This record gives sequence, C-alpha cells and structure tokens, in this order.
Amino acid sequence: MTAHLMAGFLPFEHEPYHDFAQPAVAQAQREAFAKVREQYRGRTFGLYIGGERVEGQGSYEVRNPADTREVVWCFPKASAQQRDEAVAAAQHAFETWRFSDPLQRASIFKRAAELLRARRMEFNAVMTLENGKNWAEADGEVAESVDHFEVFARETLRWAEGKPVYPMPDEHVTTVYEPLGVVVCISPWNFPSAIPLGMALGALAAGNTVIWKPASETPLSSLLMLELLFEAGLPRNTVQFLTGTDDVLGDPLVDNPQVRMIAFTGSKEIGCRIVERAAKVQPGQKWIKRVMAEMGGKDPTVVCADGDVEAAAVGIVQAAFGYAGQKCSACSRVIAEDGVYDALLDRVTELARGLKVGLPEDNGAIGPVIHAGSAERIGRAVEAGQKTARLVLGGETPDMGDRQGGYVSPTIFADVDPRDPLFQEEIFGPVLAFTRARDWQHAIDLANDSDYGLTAAFYSRDPHKISEARRRMHVGNLYINRKCTGALSGTHAFGGYGMSGTNAKVGGPDYLFWFLQTKTVAQRY
Repeated sequence: MTAHLMAGFLPFEHEPYHDFAQPAVAQAQREAFAKVREQYRGRTFGLYIGGERVEGQGSYEVRNPADTREVVWCFPKASAQQRDEAVAAAQHAFETWRFSDPLQRASIFKRAAELLRARRMEFNAVMTLENGKNWAEADGEVAESVDHFEVFARETLRWAEGKPVYPMPDEHVTTVYEPLGVVVCISPWNFPSAIPLGMALGALAAGNTVIWKPASETPLSSLLMLELLFEAGLPRNTVQFLTGTDDVLGDPLVDNPQVRMIAFTGSKEIGCRIVERAAKVQPGQKWIKRVMAEMGGKDPTVVCADGDVEAAAVGIVQAAFGYAGQKCSACSRVIAEDGVYDALLDRVTELARGLKVGLPEDNGAIGPVIHAGSAERIGRAVEAGQKTARLVLGGETPDMGDRQGGYVSPTIFADVDPRDPLFQEEIFGPVLAFTRARDWQHAIDLANDSDYGLTAAFYSRDPHKISEARRRMHVGNLYINRKCTGALSGTHAFGGYGMSGTNAKVGGPDYLFWFLQTKTVAQRY
C-alpha cells in the first residue's frame, strides 16, 4: 500500500534558504516586519479548546527581547478548568481521529507545507520579534518546519503499512501500529516553530491528539503554525492550544490520568521532573505514561593535529555563537590537540571578534539572549570562569544605547580544566571553552567526559581516527569535518544520549514509533 500511495509524492528535497544578500529578498524581509507589526502588534490572541477559540482568565504580555520596552502582543492565561476541559476535548477527539485515513493526514501535512512556503517571511519576522533570532536563524528554522511537513507526510504513510513477519502455514499474522491517545507537547522558546511542530506532527501523524503548550515567550510562532494546519484541513478539535502559567499548565498536565504521553523539549531539570512525575500511576490511570524528552547538551568539537584548522574554526564560530549560543546543539567546548591548539584558538578568536552584537531585526550577527535574567546568569558564569581559566575574548556587556535587553558579547576562555564548570555545565549562551588534549585519543576521552551526549564535531583527515571517532564518541549526532549544529529534518535524525534525553531522533525513520503501540493479530484460516 505504501509504495502505491507514495508514488504520488515527488522525491524529497530540503527547503532552500533565502539568500538575504539579494537586495530584493532583504527588502521583502524588511517589509514583512512592517506587515507583522501592522497586523499583530497590540492584539490579544486566544486559546483553542474543542475546536473553538476561547478567552482565558486574564492575559500576559509578550515583549521583544531585543528591546523589552516593546510589547508585541498578548496571550491568555488558561484556567485550571480550561486545562481540564482541553484534556477532555482531546480525549473525545481521539476516538475519531485515531481511525482517520493516513492518506488524508499526509495530504493535510503536504498542503500545510505549501501554505507555509508562501508565508515564510511573515513567520520569520514573528519569530525574530519573539525570541531575537536574526534573519538567517529564523529562516533556517521556518525552512525546517516546511521540511517537517514534507517528512511527516511521508512517514505517516510508511508507518501505516505495518511491518512484515515470518509466515505461519495456517495463520495470517500481521504487525500493525496504533496510536496511544492524548499527547501533551511542551516546547521551548529557542525553536518555537520547528520543535513543537515536530512533536505535534509526530503525534498527529500516528493518530493521536495533542495538547500544544508553547513557551510563554514565543506563543505566536506556535499559534500561527497551528492555524496553518487548521487552514490545511486538520480537524480543529484534534489540537488544544493552551498558554498560561506553569503552575496551571505544568505538573497538572503531566499528572492528568487521561494524558497518555508527554513530549518535552527543554532543560535537564524540568525534563527529569517530568520523567519522575509521569512514572507515578494516578488514580483512574489505565496505562504507563510514555515520556519523550530532549534536555540540552554540552557539545564538543574535537580538532586533531591533521585536521583542517580553517574549516574547523569557521564551523566552531558558527556553532558556538549562532543565535547567541542558545541552542542545545551549540558548540560550547573545543578540545584540540596540542599541535593545533594555539593556531586554532587564534583563528577562532579572530573570527569571533568580527561578530558584531546588533539588533536581530536588522539582521545583526549576534542578538540578545532571551531575558535580562539569562544575561545575568551567563555573566555570573563568565565572572567565575575568569578565576579558573584564561579569558581570551569578551566578558563585557556590549553598549546597546537606550535599548533594553539581555545582550552578551561572544566570549572565549582558553586553557579550561576538564573539571571546571565551564567545561561541564551547560551555559546556554555565547560562551566557548578551549581545552588542550595530549593526543587525539585523549581528545575523544575529554569529549565523552560529560553528563550530556547530544551533538559533537570531529575534524581529521585520517580515516583511522575518523573510524575511531565514529565508534567511540558518545553522542546522538556526530558530525565529521563540519559544524555540530544545523540538523536537517529527514536526514540528520536529532536526539541525544545521557542527560541530553531519550534519543527519540526527531525527523528520523524511527521517530513515529514513540507515538505508537504495536499490535500483533493472528487469524487462523
């Protein structure tokens, strides 16, 4: 069946990025910012429960992190009653959606991809105003969201086929996959389109219904994506959209006995809390809850003595300082062999010094971190680091005039001890630690010296060293001779080891299995 249905699909290709060096493309993006402000600024948006748009109990302001004096829009605070109504509505919708035609699910996703292609500039602008990404970072994420729609359309049909089994002479035996139920999707602010969309599409493609809880900092980036799905034909009762406070939408959603699964991306602390709470069987609960969690990283780049120093330096700077280091996949540790350590440090420092802190709306290279509180936390880590390591670059607060926001200069420390918090703890900002390795085997050992295991990069021209790195480096995503950020949906299945999470691998061939349960049916002739 799948091969026949897939015959109507063109071969998959990743969505190309916009070339903002082209004056017409750059002008279109500037115009999108003006249009977004005209259309959305000052508006208060709603919740979606049971297919209807509803008001909350009060609202909160969403502010532009590049200048927090600007209130861009407002979102409602869901009440405890509305939260419970949303779960009940999702459970009710599941009884119908679970039996929906996989081809129709795939068709909805394909249609949504076309709708998003036509509105990419608008979605870029909304994201920049919510979380401070520059044009290229926002555009890359929205392009990934287009890829998600295309990938999940194909995966919907592939998993609907089931899997073959070894035959019996007197029985017809099948292995098929069935949906779970209500899936709560809890997403972060740093990828407010691609991450919640990937989790929600995984759930919907499998036939589940969704409680979509976006980060409070970036709700419109998520809401527009959901409304795009509705426009593409997704039944409006299949996704409940809730914004509000953590005390109402955090633990109570995880604990609700009608919730079958929690899909989470965020901090290690919150992820571990969800795993712990979800393990408790609540009164009336008829299943063991499933938890899918992606929880951050402390991602290394290893550079061997025979590696391409220039290519490594460019990749390190891109991976460490893109979006001000606010990616779980960002390079935060460089581990270099002694023979190239000094040259690599000099080149990375030179490239990083050329990055200018500026307004993301003006496509500045380095924009703000998400909150002033985040900048203060990063500042404390930098201050502590100056007592234990050598500060090579940064450490100061850039002058942004009268604009109010959490701006942090690109910062590099050298000669960092592997036991130093700079080496071990996730900072989630534009801070990079350099550590010297005796040889390439020692470098791999140091790269593995972490509670996390999300991404890593390894630079070498030696096939033997590369082979050993492929075997020994303990991460979910290993990149050879390229930067450790920039996973593409459908190609670089994304998810880590250890305290980086449950290794669910979004965008990969096994991802939908997390949202399914397996049924074997044997029918005797």
